[in-house]
Amino acid sequence: MNDTFYDTSINRITMNNESKPAVHRRRRSIIREFCLNTSTHALPGIARSESMHNRLFWSISFVIFTGIMIYFVTISIINYFQYPTTIDVSYDNDWQQYFAAFSFCNIAPFRSDRFIEPLLNYTNALNLTDTNDATSFVDDFMFHKINSNETLEDYFFPLSSMLFTCSYNFQSCSTADFISFISPTYGLCHTFNAKWKNTSENSLRRGSAYGSVSVLTLGLYIHSYQYLPYLSEVTGITALVHDNTQIPNIDSNGIELEPGRRHRIGYRRKRAKFLSSPYTDCANKISRSFNAMLENYNQADYNYSQTNCLQVCLQTYVYEKCGCINPYLWNIRSIVLPGTDKVIFAPICNSFNNCFSTASDELFTSTTYVQNYCSDCSQECVINSFALQTTSSMLNIDWKLESIKNFVENSTVSLPNNWSTTWQQHIYENYLIVNVISESHIIETNTQISSLGIVDVISNIGGHTGLWIGISFLSIMEFIEMIYRLIRYQLHLIRESQQRKINIIQP
Repeated sequence: MNDTFYDTSINRITMNNESKPAVHRRRRSIIREFCLNTSTHALPGIARSESMHNRLFWSISFVIFTGIMIYFVTISIINYFQYPTTIDVSYDNDWQQYFAAFSFCNIAPFRSDRFIEPLLNYTNALNLTDTNDATSFVDDFMFHKINSNETLEDYFFPLSSMLFTCSYNFQSCSTADFISFISPTYGLCHTFNAKWKNTSENSLRRGSAYGSVSVLTLGLYIHSYQYLPYLSEVTGITALVHDNTQIPNIDSNGIELEPGRRHRIGYRRKRAKFLSSPYTDCANKISRSFNAMLENYNQADYNYSQTNCLQVCLQTYVYEKCGCINPYLWNIRSIVLPGTDKVIFAPICNSFNNCFSTASDELFTSTTYVQNYCSDCSQECVINSFALQTTSSMLNIDWKLESIKNFVENSTVSLPNNWSTTWQQHIYENYLIVNVISESHIIETNTQISSLGIVDVISNIGGHTGLWIGISFLSIMEFIEMIYRLIRYQLHLIRESQQRKINIIQP
């Protein structure tokens, strides 16, 4: 019995050893069949070559062109992950677009009839008696009042003393239709048609019906004889056309309008839309520190602004370095230090303190500091802007001088000493009319779009693989079929091997 088992084992092992060449031939047959039938270039040439030179030629060609293909495919993938973009310009006809917001300020922030006396009291306390010297301390006096948490509102020109007439599309409007805010340069400013908090967009004024243009007309009196001496070189107002939910950065973007003229400001709306991450770093998220700054505009529902965000982060950095904030952005006093949620009501630096200017320069010359303090200050994803066209004409208002005279005399601003004899001259030197006109219902929209999408990448890869070695998706399926056949054949061999072992153990 042992001899029989031994002989059987020898025969099976011998048979198994003799089957190995057949196994290799079968595998090669599957691979050769794939090479002969595939649509991939060069592989059929390798498979059917009968000489070593011919097979070497096709093999080298396949390797070279595969390398070239891999290079261009890699370039295509790298280009995609650089997220290239283009700008698509379109013109949309929107008859029901909202009328723009219009902000204005008296070009001089303070009225001397209210400001001079407390200023002199302040300078006298510093043993200064010369009025010319006193005016040079206006900033310090103002910062002293702010640091003492005293209001400056009594020193500004109120809207009620400036707004003589107001009409929108020939319907009367009043001071109740304006939102007031503080500018560090111009003091008290006023905005018409801003979006109010806790109201819907329907509260905004739209363009007029039947396709006609919309017109806002303001008659303003500026009281230039009450400007502080030595501080204002010009007279007039500063004005800004902006979006209804946009913070009015009138200090940097405003235009100056002189009295004695009727000004026409025609605008055309433009819009820029940017892609979000990963194409740009644009964002509309309002941070805790930015939200604290928005409290300065407690009546208006304004959106995120990169310009104002950078101002907030500047004030935060200056406060950390100096213990006070930049006095020339004194309207931004509420700050939140990095890593905290606590709102700090910061004091204002003295104008003679060089620390705030040194810190300001230090912040914006350091990429690291900007990343730490201004990481939330990405550009807006949607920017609304306005192309303006301004013209003006000389006033001829003799027929309503009496009405303006009564308005000025009933205002809270003191009259000049020679008013009774020169009131007509004063009116022409201080009165102006502003017409803000929506010139077109066409909105120019610049939309950032991806110039290389995933479909483009697949097309580029397919073009290169097809050009250099003839690979397509069906070629890949042919390769998968070959792998499947090899795996299936290998599993077949494993099952046969296991069966043979069972037969050996159980003769």
